[in-house]
Amino acid sequence: MTAKTPEQSRTIMTDLVLPSETNPLNNLFGGELLARMDRAASISARRHSRRIVVTASVNHVAFNRAVPLGSVVTVEAKVSRAFRTSMEVYIDVWAEDRESGNRTKANEAIYTFVAVDDMGRPVEIPELRPETDLEKERFEAALRRKQLSLVLAGKMKPKDATELKAIFE
Repeated sequence: MTAKTPEQSRTIMTDLVLPSETNPLNNLFGGELLARMDRAASISARRHSRRIVVTASVNHVAFNRAVPLGSVVTVEAKVSRAFRTSMEVYIDVWAEDRESGNRTKANEAIYTFVAVDDMGRPVEIPELRPETDLEKERFEAALRRKQLSLVLAGKMKPKDATELKAIFE
């Protein structure tokens, strides 16, 4: 399999925040945003692996800014690291003010997907080759996040989490 770049998995979804998608404060429901992020991230994971993908975990979500009614929301997803059968997808969410047109980073999230065959069994995926400084930074951090998740789930002994240990040494 040929290694791919994060840009090859890039997915951008742009949509308008409608009244039926908002809470009593006229801001986008968090669950509505989660669904949009999951769709964009799954498309990115599928573009990278060219396989069926399933959401394995939502590792991090930060609702940093409210997204008001009428805003244009852009969800940008890219694979940040590919492991043997799983991949981490980093998502940036931008809100565009309907009057000024100013774009602000509103939220971010990190999802993990597993590529599977038609029977639902995990399959190997291509490696990822980061190119930009940001892609390299997210690539390196993905291994630490994976090791932390494995340690917390009891699937890895803390002494074997070499990337995590390196942070403290």
